[in-house]
This record gives sequence, structure tokens and C-alpha cells, in this order.
Amino acid sequence: MASRNENLETIQREMTAFARRARGTAARMHPELSLVSFTLLAHLEERNGCRATDLAVHYLLDKSTVSRQVAALEKLGFVERRPDPEDHRVQMLHTTPRGAEALATAARNRRRMFDERLADWDAEDLARFADYLTRYNAARP
Repeated sequence: MASRNENLETIQREMTAFARRARGTAARMHPELSLVSFTLLAHLEERNGCRATDLAVHYLLDKSTVSRQVAALEKLGFVERRPDPEDHRVQMLHTTPRGAEALATAARNRRRMFDERLADWDAEDLARFADYLTRYNAARP
């Protein structure tokens, strides 16, 4: 049986491979949409809009990084700015119909990819893997 340190090394290596694959998958979903841009766009849709500063705080990103990503999303027509109904001095970011369609297409493609990659896993293994991922992502330091 592997030691705790060996298991942690394996987890680190496999999570790194997973992250590389995710970046590559994001690029295939939409060549102009980085993984960060895709993540921000999905967040905007999920939250029905928010401020750029909210994105920076939530994802622990520098404001300039968020600004560049948002500018790229605006250029693609995936995001638009609207005044905050509660404070017209503040601009809220929202997905456009084109952005929502890009997300929906990416979600379909991602689902198909997971379905193919996990096709030979039985229901019990899938449930266990889903539980472990949920547990891992919920454990924030």
C-alpha cells in the first residue's frame, strides 16, 4: 500500500494533468476563450451578472487580469455592461445571448467528453468519484 506522501504526490501529479487537460479542452471549445475567460463567463451567467471587482475577489485574481479577460469577452460579444439598478455609478457585467450560447455549446461538448472518457466506469465508481470531487472542492483552507 502506498504511503500518505506517495499518495499526495500522485494526487498532485494527476490534478496537474487534469488542469492541463481542462485548459486544452477550453481552447477546443472556443479557440478565443481561455479557461479563465470561460470560468468568468460561466460565473456571470450563474450569478445573473456581477461587478468585475466581485469576479476578482471570488477567484482571487488581480483586477488587471479580470479587466483583460472581460475586455476579451466583450470583444467577442459574450459580455455586456449594464448600470447597476441600485447604483447607476456601478457597471454590472452580464452574459449576452451569444455568450450564453457559447457556454451552452461548451457544456454540451464537455458533457460528451466526460461521457466518453468515463463510459466504462460503473455507477458506483462514478458516484464515488463525484463525491470525492465534491468533498475536495468543498474543503477550502
